[in-house]
Amino acid sequence: MNAIDATGIATLWPHEGTPERLVWFGRRWRISDTPTELTEFLYAITHPPALDGWRFQATNEDGESRVFDVARDGDRWAVLRVYE
Repeated sequence: MNAIDATGIATLWPHEGTPERLVWFGRRWRISDTPTELTEFLYAITHPPALDGWRFQATNEDGESRVFDVARDGDRWAVLRVYE
């Protein structure tokens, strides 16, 4: 998996507590696998951050799929990493 340098703010819609849809840079994505909660082991070894976040695969209207890491940033959702 290759990381894409494309972070930013996203709009995330949950369904029963887990992400279901995402809008990122004006494109709509539907979550196409089972989201996994982010843990401190994914992002830090010695000083884990307090994360409220998810990793999931999402597919857009054109059939393009990516893996997203997103985390809550106040009242918004931040895209931390995107993998192709």
